[in-house]
Amino acid sequence: MGNSINPHLERAEKSGICQLNDMGISQFPPQLLKLTKNLRTLDISKNKLTLIPPSIGSFLQLKSLTINHNRLGTIPNEIEDLKKLETLSLTNNNITCFPSSLARLTSLRKLLLTGNKLKAFPTQVCQLKNLDFLDLSQNMIACVPDGVGELQAEELNLNQNQISSLSDSLAECPRLKVLRVEENCLPATAFTKKILEESRISTLAVDGNLFEMKQFNLQPGYDKYMERYTAAKKKMY
Repeated sequence: MGNSINPHLERAEKSGICQLNDMGISQFPPQLLKLTKNLRTLDISKNKLTLIPPSIGSFLQLKSLTINHNRLGTIPNEIEDLKKLETLSLTNNNITCFPSSLARLTSLRKLLLTGNKLKAFPTQVCQLKNLDFLDLSQNMIACVPDGVGELQAEELNLNQNQISSLSDSLAECPRLKVLRVEENCLPATAFTKKILEESRISTLAVDGNLFEMKQFNLQPGYDKYMERYTAAKKKMY
């Protein structure tokens, strides 16, 4: 493995971009530590990594970190040191929870956690003040809890979970425009009058739940939601 990644490391020294996809890597390459001063993008997807070492906190210039399709179970607290990180993608791993230090990624804009083993909504993401997009699809999340109203994201993807209830605090999300909850366990009544009437959500993706669309259309506040939906569509054209 050491020899095979050397050409990639040499190119990364000049470009600040390192891609080590699908190379059979089972341990975080220690050779990468030579690039801590200039590495801006690291993609080490489709490998066999089971952990990220604490040394990840040394990559202070990192803006994009992608470790999709590995075997990660946890994330080290040292990730909080990546103050310039804008995109963190950890899809299709075995992650069950996240450290509170995740909330200190002050530059983070995109967080992708599709296809993990999360059973609870990671509320620490609500402290990410610059977050635009949060993808928690294909996990095992059972509910959207109180406190989610502080979430700053414009789009939240919760498709293909096990969600049976939604907190009214969704209506308090200051920038949330798109909420995707397809293929969950939601009754039509989960979409309360407060969520439909008072939120900023203008796109609700709800197919594949425990109701037919005609039931959804009859929920109190639906007309107000449709006003936002129509206005948002007009802006697009």
